[in-house]
Amino acid sequence: MPKHGKKYEDASKQIDRDALLEPVEALELVKKTASAKFDETVEVAVRLGVDPRHADQQVRGAVVLPNGTGKTSKVLVFAKGEKHKEAENAGADFVGAEDMIEKISGGWLDFDVAIATPDMMGAVGKLGRVLGPRGLMPNPKTGTVTFDVDKAVKDVKAGKIEYRTDKAGIIHAPIGKVSFDTEKLTENFQVLVDVLVRAKPAAAKGTYLKSITVSSTMGPGVKINTLKAHK
Repeated sequence: MPKHGKKYEDASKQIDRDALLEPVEALELVKKTASAKFDETVEVAVRLGVDPRHADQQVRGAVVLPNGTGKTSKVLVFAKGEKHKEAENAGADFVGAEDMIEKISGGWLDFDVAIATPDMMGAVGKLGRVLGPRGLMPNPKTGTVTFDVDKAVKDVKAGKIEYRTDKAGIIHAPIGKVSFDTEKLTENFQVLVDVLVRAKPAAAKGTYLKSITVSSTMGPGVKINTLKAHK
């Protein structure tokens, strides 16, 4: 078993590991037990009743959190001509075409989200081995392959996050910072859970929301009552 530091152990003592709390109570406890010297991210782990080995049970998409994430993402857009200008005007940090593809092939990866116009995907596809494993490959399912570059860039800057099930059927997502007030964190949490419920695959059987845990970057997990998590 890994050893935890004193702050983590002290925080754990304030949490009943068997209790299933309402979202507001759980998020208040996460804020209360966060002890790092930096503004920790509040993260949600949702275990879904799906088998991600089957393509028709994978849950993947994106959602704009109403209160943002507390982090400003660096956005790269692969585009040409008028769409290049549109991306710059929308606030993209980096815009280019073959020049950017070459730069990434050379090892540059100083961005958080990549967006591409559909006509660029043939060329961007060559970067699959580099961008794919890092979750940076533009994808139509998450709205990052689109001709509506203006909206795509502004959504990311406003707090859009992507989500997808891992091999264990768990979705991990940030919903803000410890410095956010509880109401804003709860709003973000609610929007994320509502989107996941709507994204339930038709092939998924049995209980869909199996468990939900919230935590800060360095803090212990707090369990949420799944029956109270969705309106």
